[in-house]
Amino acid sequence: MNHSPFVPLTAIDCTIPALLIDRNAPLDVLHANAAARVLAVTQLMEMFSSREMQQADSIDLKHLATVAAQLLRDGCDLLDVLGWRLRPA
Repeated sequence: MNHSPFVPLTAIDCTIPALLIDRNAPLDVLHANAAARVLAVTQLMEMFSSREMQQADSIDLKHLATVAAQLLRDGCDLLDVLGWRLRPA
């Protein structure tokens, strides 16, 4: 792990990242941001699991899966930073 105060989100592979996590953000802020993303994906998946999918368009499903994957990757990135902060030095 490098010592930059900012960690780029990894859901989108870019040579110059535009979205960064502040490594020094308060722990509760890191947790709240990770939890919000995981909760959003959970609610999305719960909605799909309660619906009939015969009418689903494959393109729409791909777009929704991409959104879910990006939100989960962001949540994982935030949890990684939280984990680094919680490890004993």
